Amino acid sequence: MSRKVIVTCAVTGGSSEVIAKHPDIPKTPSQIAAAALDAAKAGAAVVHIHVRDPETGVPSHRLELYEHVVKKLRDAATDVIINLTCGMEGSVRLESLDPIKLDTASSLKSPAGRCIHAIKLQPEIATLDCGTMAFGESIFVARMSDLREMATLMRDAGVKPELECFELGHIENAKRLVSEGKIDGRPLFQFCLSTGYGAPAVPIVMQAMRDILPSGAIWAGFGCGADEMPAVPQLVGLGGHVRVGLEDNIYLRRGVLASNAQLVENAVGIIERMGASVATPAEAREILGVVKRG
Repeated sequence: MSRKVIVTCAVTGGSSEVIAKHPDIPKTPSQIAAAALDAAKAGAAVVHIHVRDPETGVPSHRLELYEHVVKKLRDAATDVIINLTCGMEGSVRLESLDPIKLDTASSLKSPAGRCIHAIKLQPEIATLDCGTMAFGESIFVARMSDLREMATLMRDAGVKPELECFELGHIENAKRLVSEGKIDGRPLFQFCLSTGYGAPAVPIVMQAMRDILPSGAIWAGFGCGADEMPAVPQLVGLGGHVRVGLEDNIYLRRGVLASNAQLVENAVGIIERMGASVATPAEAREILGVVKRG
């Protein structure tokens, strides 16, 4: 039998700038849920969910918006694994260094505040960004104490963390969580590549990240922008699973805006032409070691 590859679709992302570039970026809970279900019908076993303010489209972290999306997905006839982001409201911006003063654009919440929606709604998966990073002028804060607290809260709620790694050092942080018993079952890693602030989506980097994973780890990856589709066969060839979607890239080809379903269809075609097959949600749950929630 051919190897089963899990396809994740990252439906809308947490960027404000993309709103001006793509008029059909899903914004309301209904639009986000509908786009997620279209992606599932196209072959995505997992949908990765951010939410946006329904009026303005700017990224949001409001619990009631997540509740609306999750309910619509769980009430739908189409089966799909729900993956909620916990990567929002973890940033600070410095207005000045002397004296140190935070900019009003800072959004940093406590570890519990950053994953409260995952704890309350109990999706199968929620993301855990495994290192402090500089995104331009913003600093995303993920100290080991923060990671331990969030991993413990997820574990106690029965939510599997997706360990987001933007570079090699993040994998070492995640391995520490595994060794300390903060992660139940086989750990799930996600390689976040060509974001502009971490590792590039090139074969030597993908192989290096794969080669330092702990034994038995499940792993996936994605490339951003023009690297989204070229990354798919490279990741599959190395034994990984893949992610596509409008969070990572808004174009089907140069100058042609995409939908989530179209990006998933492209990834499915690549995977199948490589001789692998796309995992159903039920098969993906078996691979990931999760059970359907809600």
